[in-house]
Amino acid sequence: MKRLSAIMALVVLLATACSSLAPVKPRQRVALHFDARIGEQPFACGKSYDNQGANHSRITPSDLRFYVTAIELLDASGRATPLQLDQDGLWQYRDVVLLDFENGSGPCRNGNPGMHTVVGGTVPPGDYRALRFTVGLPFDLNHADTTLAPSPLNLTAMFWSWQAGYKFFKLDMITDGPARDRRNASPAPAGFPVHLGSTECKAVSRTSPATSCANSNRVAVFLSPFDVERHVVSLDLASLLADSDIVKQTAGTAPGCMAAPDDADCTGVMGAFGLPFAGRPAGTQRVFSAR
Repeated sequence: MKRLSAIMALVVLLATACSSLAPVKPRQRVALHFDARIGEQPFACGKSYDNQGANHSRITPSDLRFYVTAIELLDASGRATPLQLDQDGLWQYRDVVLLDFENGSGPCRNGNPGMHTVVGGTVPPGDYRALRFTVGLPFDLNHADTTLAPSPLNLTAMFWSWQAGYKFFKLDMITDGPARDRRNASPAPAGFPVHLGSTECKAVSRTSPATSCANSNRVAVFLSPFDVERHVVSLDLASLLADSDIVKQTAGTAPGCMAAPDDADCTGVMGAFGLPFAGRPAGTQRVFSAR
């Protein structure tokens, strides 16, 4: 009996050893490229772009950063596979990525010199045909303590307040009127910033984190067809601003669009993001595309 037990123990030991030596299935490397454009022109700090917005104004960008999360690749049957992000300790944390198109120079001097436009990660090998992601942060990270948060969630430039949370999307720019009006006008110092985040968030007290937000304002993006080997995720700021008068400012409201649900200056921007706003139902976003 003892001999049989010893043999059985040896069999188990050998089986365990063999299983530990079994080859690990390889994963497919993914480099997901993002770019930012204003119409057909690439985004660049310090460059001015004419004929933008509903009144064909000039803009000079001074910041462009946004968070994306829940990146998934989809196969021909529609089955989604999450992209396992490289944890680089700077731009990518858990399933969150900060895309950064400003370089800290010229009008973007309040930013930082580092840029991040390529998302790195892995998926199981497969034939992927589409891409899905969300612009924004999951609720738990959105209302955490930023002073204790790891990078890229520790940037004060991307944070409103503990209860309101982060700016999911941040575009700052100086704006100027149409060419025919520029001789007698100076650039608007406040410009037309677009800061998107959750609004009307509630908490049990002023010192506790939010428990809910009436307007989550997370942008759902679905791109199909999308081939990670040949396509780029392209953000078009001209499409974002197309229906907005980016020079005039509604009295009694924050500059530009800060996602306030009662700010008429947000109507065009929220429509471009495909978000519900002021009684209008959600639509399909039109600012991100496969290029």
